[in-house]
Amino acid sequence: MNWDSLFNLHFAIFTFHFRPIPPSPLLPPSPLLPLSPSPLLPITLPTLATTADALCIPAAAPLRIGTHTLQSRLIVGTGKYADYDIMARSLELSGTDCVTVAVRRERLIDAAGNNLLDFLDTRRYTLLPNTAGCFTADDAVRVARLGREILLGLENAGADWVKLEVLADKKTLLPDPLATLVATERLVAEGFQVLCYSSDDPVLARKLKNAGAASVMPAGSPIGSGQGVLNPNNIRICLEYLKEDDPEYPVIIDAGVGTASDVTIAMELGVDGVLLNTGIAHARDPLGMAAAMRHALEAGRLAYLSGRIPKKLYATASSPEAGVIGG
Repeated sequence: MNWDSLFNLHFAIFTFHFRPIPPSPLLPPSPLLPLSPSPLLPITLPTLATTADALCIPAAAPLRIGTHTLQSRLIVGTGKYADYDIMARSLELSGTDCVTVAVRRERLIDAAGNNLLDFLDTRRYTLLPNTAGCFTADDAVRVARLGREILLGLENAGADWVKLEVLADKKTLLPDPLATLVATERLVAEGFQVLCYSSDDPVLARKLKNAGAASVMPAGSPIGSGQGVLNPNNIRICLEYLKEDDPEYPVIIDAGVGTASDVTIAMELGVDGVLLNTGIAHARDPLGMAAAMRHALEAGRLAYLSGRIPKKLYATASSPEAGVIGG
């Protein structure tokens, strides 16, 4: 090949790779424009199920927690939304099939007298009763029993499990480790499948599992803080401890997620799912963020299963060094 032909070939390759790309219709809305979420967002992006099928990767495998099987690894809360209509639409766009519900009466009924449960399709979603707002083991056990009775009345599959929160104080909303462990033991003895909101302490995580918890859910950071996963190394140790004799034991990041990249980072660590609420409910556009969280979780799961390259101190050329044309 002469030099003119070689030049033409390189020029053709260059123009192909660096041709102008039209603006994406999926860019976030300009702050100067009305904040109306694009109805095309959850439709135009491929879901992990189709991607995984094409690649023969089991990234979309269901998540099993105790006797429950969830098709989505994203669990979404029902609090803090501007209204119940936005909540219902956000849940749909998130792709979740499991939602948490704080079962204390003041959290079920809003100021206008609307009942949260009237806005949830209890045939579509498995409800996960939540002991949010409890600061003692006694209160948490009492609220868990109340949640069971409510869901038995609705004939919802979530009547036999509970998301256990026993908080230490109102400022940090961090879990009380001793009270959480006591409440776990009591609820397991009563036949509950307990999903424990916990700190990222690996020792406590192992104690909760040994007490019979169906899932341990370490916080990425304090509830509603939006700080993401602050201590990834502790999460890795939690995963090691909890899965050492049971690789399928479900470990879920609960709390602190602020945006889609936080979800991806959590999933790339190897956790089995993410539970979040404020990151969607308090976003400028909750509907758009719900869709973003869905795709971020799918991307993080697929990346974890695919395996990232190792980090190196020095560069490694991506082009082969052999056969380079000399100057």
